[in-house]
Amino acid sequence: MPAWVEIVPIELPGRGMRLNEDARSSYPALTTFLSSEIARSAPQNYALFGHSMGALLAFGITRQLRQMRAVSPAALLIAGCAAPARQDPGRYSKIRTEADLIADLNQQGGTSEEVFNSPELLAMTLDLLRTDYRVCESFQYTRQAPLAVPIHCFGGKADAINAESLNAWRQESSQLFTLDWFDGGHFFLRQSEAWFLQVLTKRLLESHDSMMHGGFVMP
Repeated sequence: MPAWVEIVPIELPGRGMRLNEDARSSYPALTTFLSSEIARSAPQNYALFGHSMGALLAFGITRQLRQMRAVSPAALLIAGCAAPARQDPGRYSKIRTEADLIADLNQQGGTSEEVFNSPELLAMTLDLLRTDYRVCESFQYTRQAPLAVPIHCFGGKADAINAESLNAWRQESSQLFTLDWFDGGHFFLRQSEAWFLQVLTKRLLESHDSMMHGGFVMP
């Protein structure tokens, strides 16, 4: 990314450096928790970026920030995630066993063979995935006024998420909406990384000239 963008990753409770914190397995609880943190620390000019479940969280956080009358992001950057109105929380209730989780990991791609070949790494990955799926399962879409925030959507040409499900993000914003496609599946942002970063930079610039003074990106 260009030097004028400062990338600040957001780690979820219960993983990484926050392993000693209690994980939130409820979508409302997790978005409320993260919104409070971001409202305290976000600069005046920032964007929220999320991939897959992270995109759904970024959406919920932006709604929460609006309710809190906190500073909203200058752009919402969505990758590899069906629009909120197109979500199917019921699909996660069908993935319960370890075999189901492994099959889903294989279908999505993006998980290295090292993980599948290491019982310890695989167990840790499946534990995180179970928590993520509980979060997604607890998501319930409610129709609200569109966000006054541009939404830039990114999709993989070989991903199972179709164009209709990505285009439906358009209804969540009263501002600019864009949709860009890349070679690759669900993890196209790795498979087409160089081109994806170029387009991402372009969309940031289009959204807000003041982004030249700083950035805040959530993966």
